[in-house]
Amino acid sequence: MTKGRSGTERRTLPQGTAMRWRHTFQTRIAGVLALLLLVVVAATYLAVKTATSRAVENQARIQLKNGSQVFERLLDLRGRRLQYGLDWLIVDGPFKQAVTDDNAGAILAALRCHGTGIRSSEVVVLGLDGKVMVSTLPGLSRGQPFPYDDGLRRARRTGLQMLIVPVDGRPYLLVQDEVADAQPIARVVMGFPMDQLFANELHSMSGLDVSFLSLQNERPGTLFSTQPEAHQAAALSLLREAHPDPEPQIQQFYGQRVLSQVLPLGNSGGGDQVRVLLQSPLDHAVESFAPLDRQFLGIALGVLLVSLAGALFLARHVSRPLNALVDAAGRIGAGDYRTPVRVRSHDEFGLLARAFNAMQSGIAVRERQLAHNALHDPLTGLPNRALVMERLGSAISARRPVVLLYLGIENYRVINEGFGPHGVEEMLREASRCLSMSLQASDTAARITGSEFLLLLENTEIDRAVARADRLYALLTEPQRIGNDELRHEVSIGIAAYPTDGQQVEELISRAAIARHDAAALPGYLQIYERDRDLVHQRQITLIRDLRRAAVEGELYLCYQPKLDLKYGNVLQAEALLRWQHPNLGLVSPTEFIPLAERTGSMGGLTQWVIEEAIRQIGEWGQRGMHIQLSVNISVDDLVDDDLATRVTTLLAHYGVSAQQLIFEITESAIMHNPQQALSVLEQLRGCGISLSVDDFGTGYSSLAQLQRLPVQELKIDQSFVRNLDSTSGDAVIVRSTIEMSHSLGLKVVAEGVEFAPSLTLLKLWNCDTAQGYLISRPLNAMAFEMWMRRERTPI
Repeated sequence: MTKGRSGTERRTLPQGTAMRWRHTFQTRIAGVLALLLLVVVAATYLAVKTATSRAVENQARIQLKNGSQVFERLLDLRGRRLQYGLDWLIVDGPFKQAVTDDNAGAILAALRCHGTGIRSSEVVVLGLDGKVMVSTLPGLSRGQPFPYDDGLRRARRTGLQMLIVPVDGRPYLLVQDEVADAQPIARVVMGFPMDQLFANELHSMSGLDVSFLSLQNERPGTLFSTQPEAHQAAALSLLREAHPDPEPQIQQFYGQRVLSQVLPLGNSGGGDQVRVLLQSPLDHAVESFAPLDRQFLGIALGVLLVSLAGALFLARHVSRPLNALVDAAGRIGAGDYRTPVRVRSHDEFGLLARAFNAMQSGIAVRERQLAHNALHDPLTGLPNRALVMERLGSAISARRPVVLLYLGIENYRVINEGFGPHGVEEMLREASRCLSMSLQASDTAARITGSEFLLLLENTEIDRAVARADRLYALLTEPQRIGNDELRHEVSIGIAAYPTDGQQVEELISRAAIARHDAAALPGYLQIYERDRDLVHQRQITLIRDLRRAAVEGELYLCYQPKLDLKYGNVLQAEALLRWQHPNLGLVSPTEFIPLAERTGSMGGLTQWVIEEAIRQIGEWGQRGMHIQLSVNISVDDLVDDDLATRVTTLLAHYGVSAQQLIFEITESAIMHNPQQALSVLEQLRGCGISLSVDDFGTGYSSLAQLQRLPVQELKIDQSFVRNLDSTSGDAVIVRSTIEMSHSLGLKVVAEGVEFAPSLTLLKLWNCDTAQGYLISRPLNAMAFEMWMRRERTPI
């Protein structure tokens, strides 16, 4: 009857009016869809063009960076080859005899007979006064002062192996060594020119255009460049700039876009400098994307045409609401009760559509009740892992942005031990209530393990998710009463986002869990997943596993950093610093493996190895007449070991070392972790005659007044206050007042992190006792440290 009535009403309209209505409605639908498709295709095309351009620039920057690394390694290789040739030369008998006799002809003859094995290498023999004895360079004559003698001496003092300088308008790489016969008798400098052949070699290895220019007293020398001759004037202009920008710059270079970077290779003072220009063309890389660009444009036009045809077809059928009702009946029969019938008309079809919706809603309520029991946690009523993974998978399939908050209650075991299962259930119900209070309509909160929860925040940006996490943390950490007792949750939160941090459900959840693990290990309570953090996680597992056998496998060694006595200007102390040379991962930083050792209980074994190796080295140096007082760091785990003093005393007796030659450094945080136990162990160590020092003072929780209770003899001011020390800064007030107050308490003061001469001057002025830092020396291995000590006998 309804269908007949509708047909009767339609027949009452004039035929032309019905056709115009149908035509106008379909045209509007088709026009809107066509416009939308056109906008989407155009935006996609522009986005691809922009992404292509950025990819080309990033590729060029990577190539430039790799080329710079190749250049540095090639320079290092050439320097090492020169050094090897020089090492053979200075021990050659005829050459040494000729130098001893100061016979220029014999020296040149010995050079011709010996050979260096280095292409175009040049040799200059210098007297101890820095004047030329013999030179293969035509511009240097006998008796002439070598122009870069001071630069070579500074390089030798600072441990540099090579020096790059301009000589007669050409850049040279120089290495040096001494000719000795019981005592040094002369110095030999060997170098090779960084000329056109070297530039071509670097170009072939890196794919970059390379240009060298030397500047002597701001006057340019000969340009060596792989650029075409017509382009070399522009390259020369870039290299001659007074203050070139060391960062890569995109420039127009003879009508082409080029990524350029100017690097200084050496500065010996007096305006002498060598510069290199590295260039990577961009337009050539862009041309390789042109076929892809045309293909994408063709595909986009094809998609647009097909979509327009589909839009016309859809517009022709959208006026048939009966099809929607038939489809709805089919969906309900197939068990889909969530999709409503979308007929918004107010006629009989609209009434029938609302009836369909009411029917499927009633069925859906009953099925949801059944599904709820299978997909929700019975204790908290929150969704379980299966349901949250399903919803996350649906969001990923629909490509909706999602942010995951992975929450963990870190003191779950403590609550279980203190309050029992009932207390744990109360705690979990309260946590789930807080989570539910923070949810929005599109969010999902789930309990996935005993004390871990997962929140899905759809259509949310990272910044808003962090703000939500802050509010949630405040709710969860409010005091909760269980019986007559009060407890606080210790909460850590990890954040991962789709599609930035992963494309799969398990991948996203795993990375959110990694972020939560990091949040529990690092200061604070919140951590956003960092890209490739799972690789870092695997690296940490490898380091934790291999650290247990590192000492047995001989992978650990100590470096020693000298400590300068500021009153007398000599070095009688040093700090032993642990290093780990992993067989596969190379040199592992202590800032990476020390926290892992502390977290996994391996720190005690490491400290025991360090103490024994330090004592052994002190004894070995003592047998060779070099007496040194060595500082060793001990950790918080060592301060709970009542047998530490006994073991150290045994080692001192075994290697014949006095206890006064050993200093133990303890951080403030280690002392404050368990003050009573730490005080007991420190008093035992002090009773053995071992000196004690408070390391990193100023970064922990102690004060100078609290230090009166500890049996320490010195404190080390943390390098963060010393590195950029200035007489007018706030750090200066802290450092100076700490020195004065420490002296009033009878403590010596060590300033670590001294890198600049003005800082050292201020420390001397303020009567600081000892200074340590790169200005004095970098950490050196045992052999290098011994050589350094014998070379630096004179007061500084």
